[in-house]
Amino acid sequence: MGRIYYNKLIRDKIPEIIKGEGSEFEVCTLSDEEYEKELLKKVKEEAEEVVAATTRDDIVKEISDVIDVIEEIKEFKQISEDEIESARKLMFEKKGGFKKRLFLIWSADDGYKSKKK
Repeated sequence: MGRIYYNKLIRDKIPEIIKGEGSEFEVCTLSDEEYEKELLKKVKEEAEEVVAATTRDDIVKEISDVIDVIEEIKEFKQISEDEIESARKLMFEKKGGFKKRLFLIWSADDGYKSKKK
């Protein structure tokens, strides 16, 4: 039987599921530094799955995965709900929300960067 190399952070019960299917696998426990790096990669992976989702139910499931990863990042980095809410309010005050559904087609090359803080 061949092997598929995933090299990615997985949910806690995945080894039990693989074992239950009678398959072999290898896992390791990450250091704090590795864990943080993999959590940040995982949120990107999960967000890409939201984008790829084609049904409302799939979108709901994928958003729940993103939220789970974000909640784990918050816990690991000891980020409080108050800190998140403060950052959200500040961003809203500076840049607004998304209710107007505005889509930027182009802008003069005057140094504006959408990622400015």
